[in-house]
Formats: sequence, C-alpha cells, structure tokens
Amino acid sequence: MFDIDRYLAVESAAGASFGPDGDHLSFLMNTTGTHQVWTLDGPEAWPDRRTFYDEQVSFASWSPERRELVFGMDEGGNERTQFYRLDPDAGEITDLTRHPEKKHQWGGWSHDGEQFAFTSNRRDERVFDVYVQDREAVGEAATLVAESDGWYSAVGWSPDDDRILLHEMHSNYDHDVHVLDLDSGDRRHLTPHDEATRFGSLAWAPDGESVYVTTDADADTLELARLDLADLSLETVVTGGDWNVDSVAIHHETGRVVYARNVDGYTELTTGELDDSGEIDEFGQVDLPLSVSGGISFDPDAERFAVTATGSTLNTNVHVVDLETGEATRWTRASTAGIPPETFVEPELVHYPTFDGREIPAFFSLPETDTGTGETPVIVDIHGGPESQRRPSFNGVKQYFLSRGYAYFEPNVRGSTGYGKEYTRLDDVRNRMDSVADIEAGVEWLHDHPAVDPDRIVAYGGSYGGFMVLAALTEYPDLWAAGVDVVGIANFVTFLENTGEWRREHREAEYGSLADDREFLESISPTNNIEKIEAPLFVLHGENDPRVPVAEAHQIVEQARAQGVPVRELIFEDEGHGFSKLENRKAAYRAIAEFLDDHV
Repeated sequence: MFDIDRYLAVESAAGASFGPDGDHLSFLMNTTGTHQVWTLDGPEAWPDRRTFYDEQVSFASWSPERRELVFGMDEGGNERTQFYRLDPDAGEITDLTRHPEKKHQWGGWSHDGEQFAFTSNRRDERVFDVYVQDREAVGEAATLVAESDGWYSAVGWSPDDDRILLHEMHSNYDHDVHVLDLDSGDRRHLTPHDEATRFGSLAWAPDGESVYVTTDADADTLELARLDLADLSLETVVTGGDWNVDSVAIHHETGRVVYARNVDGYTELTTGELDDSGEIDEFGQVDLPLSVSGGISFDPDAERFAVTATGSTLNTNVHVVDLETGEATRWTRASTAGIPPETFVEPELVHYPTFDGREIPAFFSLPETDTGTGETPVIVDIHGGPESQRRPSFNGVKQYFLSRGYAYFEPNVRGSTGYGKEYTRLDDVRNRMDSVADIEAGVEWLHDHPAVDPDRIVAYGGSYGGFMVLAALTEYPDLWAAGVDVVGIANFVTFLENTGEWRREHREAEYGSLADDREFLESISPTNNIEKIEAPLFVLHGENDPRVPVAEAHQIVEQARAQGVPVRELIFEDEGHGFSKLENRKAAYRAIAEFLDDHV
C-alpha cells in the first residue's frame, strides 16, 4: 500500500494548445506540485518546462501567428488572475495586466495574433467589462471597449476580427449572448427569452453570419443549435435526447467540428464538418477509452485536434486525434508515480430510489479488500456546485482511500447537472433540503448493500458539498461516523453577505436572496441547527478563499465545540477555495486520513 504522498504525486497533463506551426503543443502539468506550462513537439516526446512558479498556472494559449503564448496565474488562491506573455525561445515572461487586485478572464486571441480580449472588474468590483489589449501592451494600455452591468465573458472573435461574442451569466442556469461591434462599440442582444435558459459553448460559423451554441431553450437537455444573426432564429443541429450536448468547437477556416455529449457522466466525442446549409456532416466518434474528455484545440489546418482525457483508472493526459478517422494518439506521459495502474479501481454506475420515487445516479467503488460481509467503511463524497456533476475522472485521493480499505460513494443528487434542467432545478431555493434527503436515501441504499458496515459511513465534501456534509450531519445525525467539510458553507446568510461582490447576485439566484429569503436561509443553515450534530467533524479551509470566506469555517468549528462535538480545524494561509500547493495537499489529506483512522 502506498502512502498519500505517492497518490498526490500522480501527475496530470491537461489544457493543451497547438502552436501556430502545428508542431508544438503547450499543456499544463503538475510534476512540481502545481500546474506549470510545458511544451513538446511530438507524441510522448521529452517535454520542456516553461514556467517555474510556486503558484498554479490556470491556462496557457498559443498565439495563432507567433511563437508566443499567454498564460494566467493568481496569487495564493485569491482567483484574481493576471496574464503573462511567454516567449518560449528566449525564456522571457512579460506581466501584461498589472492589476493584481482585480480579476481577469481570458477571452482569446484575435485571428491575426495582434490583440487579445478579456473581461475584468477593474472599474467596478461587481461587474466584468470588456477589454482589448495589443499583444505588446501592458497594464493601463488595455482599451475598455464595453462597460457592462453584470458577469460578462468574452468568448470568441469573429472570423474577420471586427466583433466579439459575449456570454452573460445571470445565474448558472440563466444566460444571455451578445455580440460587440468593435468599430461602433454597439452591443447587440442575441438571445431574448423569458424563462431561465442556458446558452453556452459559443462558436462562430466560418462566414460570421451565425453562431453555434449549446442551449436548453427548446428542450430539457442541452442541444447544439445554430443562431442566425440576421433574424435571431434558433435551429437545432444536434439533439441531446436524454443527455446534454456539452460543448462544440469549430475551426473558422475549414468549418471542421468537434462536439461532445455527456452520457451519464461519460463523454462521447463526435467529429465532422459543416456543409453549405450549416448542418454537420459527421465523420464519426473519437476512439478514446471510456473516459471524460474536453478542451479542444485544433492544429492550424484542423487535420488534428488536441484533447484532454481522464478516467477513473486513467490519470489525465493529452491526446491528439486525427479528425477524419477519430484515431487518438497519446502525446503526454503524465506519471502514475510508480503506482501500478491496474491497482486503480473502476466504479460501478448505480441508481438508487429516493423519497419521491426518483432514481438518483451515483458511482460506487469497492476496495480490493472488501469481503462482502458488511465490514467495509464508506466515504460518501458529495460534489460542490451545486450545479455540477460527479463524473468518472481520475481522483488520486479517492484511489488512496480505496487502497486503505474504504469504499467510495459519489451521488449526483437533485440539483446536479448532466440530467436535464428539470432535475437541476429540483433543489432551487425553498427545495434546498430535498437534495440533503437524497443523501439520506443514498445512505439507506448503502445500508442494504452486503459489503457495507452501516456504522462506519463518512460524509465528505467541498464548497457547496461542504454545506451538504454539515446539513447531512445536522439533519440525519444518526447516520454518520464522521464528517469532513472542505471550504464549505456553514451559514447561507453570512456566506452571501461576505462572498466576492461579483458572485453574490448569481449565487442568490440559486440559494435565495438576502432580501426575500433571509429567514428561510437562516433556518436551513447548519450553524443554526448545530445542537443536532453528533459525529466528529473535521473542517479545512483556505485563508484567502474569495468564494466561501474562511469565517464560515471558524463559526461552525466554534459552535460545534460549544456543543461538545469532537472538532478539528485546519486553515492554510496561502490557499483559497481549495488546495493547489502540493505540500498543503499532503498536509490536508494526511490529516484527513488520521482523523478517519481515529473516528472510523
């Protein structure tokens, strides 16, 4: 059995970008403990490391015309990303944004490589304006091209570089699309609608006269549709059926297409090209192992594309795919740290009944040590979001606990994405605690499983999943042997009052507003039900967390201790909403393992 350090040393290579010559690929790999920029020039060639920071690099994007790339990085997990230009030949790095107190969201290169777009809250902390910056300019030289009144992202230059697509998020499930004319400064609203509707994964058609989007405007699941800019009509191109069409990528010069469908958590990638009518002539599906994949980057001629792929037993790597044949070649060789891949456990996809007759999907993994005689402890790992989905991607921490004899149960309770908008909205505002009831139903399913020891079940989760842990411990105290809350919400009112100003409005759309729902939010907050908690609790948090402020950890720890609950608190001064630095991750998961050893 390997220790946690080895499992945390399993590497991940992701976020690929093809260089302008089509021979070089940049990607992010965490060999040193945090993701840094690396490049390589062929399948499994020896890579060159290009950045050397303690902080984690969040993205890297090659210029379409020059041997240079832009990457992003924040400080201490504060999410105030800054941009840097890297000359890989000279090894020179230029700080481009120079506003460390503000957030910056990458919007992509112009096709001529002379400019890039981004959005930032420089003018007003609460909103994201649109900027364009020349490639050699720095700091204040960025041009404010459009002021906004909300959360805008720049998501693509038009084929002739005279317009930029803008995505506006009112909430995670209500979006709008705009197009900004750079010459006139006019911003045109493309998606008027009444009910909450998603519009995502925007891509220009090669002629610049229409836009492809994933949307649930006319269906329960996301479909791929073409939005005509002349009359704003929306025509379905690929239906989702029971599953979401998650994303689309289109090469502007050739009209070649890659789109992804999320089938019960697994990704199906399909390739093709646009015909004269704007429909897709499909080549077929990509030949990747059963996995989760995404992040498409075409080579200059769209003969190939790079994609990141991961699976429950496959650590994350970059593959390059022949677009016509669908044949995939692995380009990166991220290490498994000497752990034999055959020891990694593949989960079973199960569905269990809940209180209202619905079937809740979950991934259930049993350790090799299981005897089938009711002796196996279980970690119930609850995802955050809540608009998220637990998918079968590689998780070194999960594999570590499986190697230690724990089973792993990962439910996608109501409110999760991937199963249609009706399912996702079942936990909105006043229905919040129904999702906690889904957790209780999952534990009852575990009680009936012949492998499980019902007295040794752990609630574990991060962010919103941390709230779910705390709520499960207070609502159903008899079910749990212990709870682990990582950067979780302890009180919805104090969370909404203190979260980043740019996040408050769209979080209120999900949870309820301080103005209208304060009494309800107080009633369901774990801090106000703390007298019910019985199980030992471990709370971990980052001091710099801009999403869920660290005060959430302090108050739940203080109040649980006052009730006589065994509580441990661990705060990392140089982390934000999660733990990015290797030494901190080692300290966190060693401590969690020790805590569970003591109480489970």
